[in-house]
Amino acid sequence: MKRIAFLLTYPLLLIISILPFRLLYIFSDFVSFLLYYLFSYRSKMIKKNLSLSFPKMSKKDLLVIERAFYTHMCDIFLEMIKSMSISLKSIKKRFKVNNINLITKFSKNQRSVIIICGHYASYEWMLFLAKEFKSSTYGIYTPLTNIYFDKLVKKIRKKHDAFLISRYHTIQKIKEHNDNNHKGVYGFAADQSPYPKNKTYWRTFLGNHVPVFTGAERVAKEFDMAVVYADIKRVKRGYYEVDFKLITEKPKKTRENEITDKFFELLEKSIKVDPSQYLWSHNRYKYMHLSPNKFK
Repeated sequence: MKRIAFLLTYPLLLIISILPFRLLYIFSDFVSFLLYYLFSYRSKMIKKNLSLSFPKMSKKDLLVIERAFYTHMCDIFLEMIKSMSISLKSIKKRFKVNNINLITKFSKNQRSVIIICGHYASYEWMLFLAKEFKSSTYGIYTPLTNIYFDKLVKKIRKKHDAFLISRYHTIQKIKEHNDNNHKGVYGFAADQSPYPKNKTYWRTFLGNHVPVFTGAERVAKEFDMAVVYADIKRVKRGYYEVDFKLITEKPKKTRENEITDKFFELLEKSIKVDPSQYLWSHNRYKYMHLSPNKFK
């Protein structure tokens, strides 16, 4: 069934990928309209996330963000499909890096670096700048349940010299690279909500006490990697830019959870600039009602 689903869907994805951007965004507006007004896609979840994150904001302003988010969500999804056929020239035109030297200096000094970001703006397109980083580039991701679509995603990234590492094998793969003196750039989207365990780190995110992942910090400390935050902004529709912000060059000298805390502080600042660009359709606060003491 998975193979059949892939074979039936792939031609449609290919057609969408070759649409000119002008038509792509007209299609995005149409899909956004359907999801918002007709299907109310994840409407309750989105409203809940927004009201918890901005409790002092008026209902009118929350609705403005909500509607803008649907457009953003459709744009990002279709831009991901567009990646099947997009050229490096087009990516460089539409995704500008303002200080690439912050990344390349580590490559020149034979050091690996972690680029950490949230599910904000065009986090997917950043991987396509692998050639600009002057180092092997890897994205940490959750494998798709459909192996055929999973292979397609890997193939698309590989076309632009970016590779994917399953989050279930991150430590193992990076250790292998480290043992072979192989340096690289590793991308982590680190704002997911983990199921809390006895050692889970809890902190405030947009005013709500939640469990957070610390995997990027642990990897940085174990393998002495610099950590850089990707502050991605939407300049206008279909155009983005990123400013890299150094979190630390010396992870082993940081306090416990200091790297994680700094990441979330920077992410919150990004979100508050334009809340519609964050991925509100995911259940960011699904464990906030649980007491951290329960797992100690």
